[in-house]
Amino acid sequence: MYALRGMARAQSVQGKTVLITGAARGIGAETARRLAAKGARLSLVGLEPELLEQVAGELGDAAWFEADVTDRDALESAVQGTLERFGGIDVVMANAGIAGVGTVRGMDPDGWERIIEVNLLGVYRTINICLPHVIERRGYVLPVASIAAAVHAPGMSAYSATKAGVEALADSLRGEVKHLGVDVGVAYYSWIDTDMVRGADGHPASEFMRSKLRGPFATTHTVEEAGAVTAAGIAARARRIVVPKGFRALLWGRMPAARMSELQSHRFAKDFIPLLEADAGPEGSAAVGAGGAADNRARGANV
Repeated sequence: MYALRGMARAQSVQGKTVLITGAARGIGAETARRLAAKGARLSLVGLEPELLEQVAGELGDAAWFEADVTDRDALESAVQGTLERFGGIDVVMANAGIAGVGTVRGMDPDGWERIIEVNLLGVYRTINICLPHVIERRGYVLPVASIAAAVHAPGMSAYSATKAGVEALADSLRGEVKHLGVDVGVAYYSWIDTDMVRGADGHPASEFMRSKLRGPFATTHTVEEAGAVTAAGIAARARRIVVPKGFRALLWGRMPAARMSELQSHRFAKDFIPLLEADAGPEGSAAVGAGGAADNRARGANV
């Protein structure tokens, strides 16, 4: 139920150092577990230090660093700590992200812009700081996008914009570093049973929308599946990591797929949009799920 596309020089991750942001829970933590089982050395970066320490304790040769990806100084400290511990960085997985629910018209501007700050600028900062060290090791860069990079649903404007931006960043970067021996992939996930997705599902509008979806758009996949696929993709230095496999065709035929999604959403927009806009303002526009709550605490948001 997955696809790895454009595999480069497949190689073992034994002894390789992998830095993962957003590593306290969800896909980041599960990918770290899978890579550790393959012999990789992990540097876990994120919020929620207790969870980071717990995950690191499961992995053997692992380090953890509390850092907000919107804080360049904190990220630089985490990277420096990784270099001091392991001597270099072979792989960076820029995974940290948050989501919120709301319309462009109704969502609190601070909440909307925070998603851009974390999901797009945070990915850029992570890659930018790690890149000289990854180049030195002729390694691999994996920014995490989403199927939302290709299909842009109502109520997800900020999230979709960031994931489309992450995909574009990766595609541009690939051409910049290929001649240096560095491979660049992109991870695309559909609905995965993470705290973020469960948090979004708790919003009445998201619950309504999800109840109307059909076919592969309605299926939620496990964190274990996503982590296993991602770890395999990192080992393969894959150009694309897609969960589930069926969405590979969607990425190739994204214009028809986007139109299908638009037509589906039109059918229930008159019921769905009021649900999105009923809970506007800072509280209703806050990032969802446990990861979103951690991000809110990190910036002292009053929500």
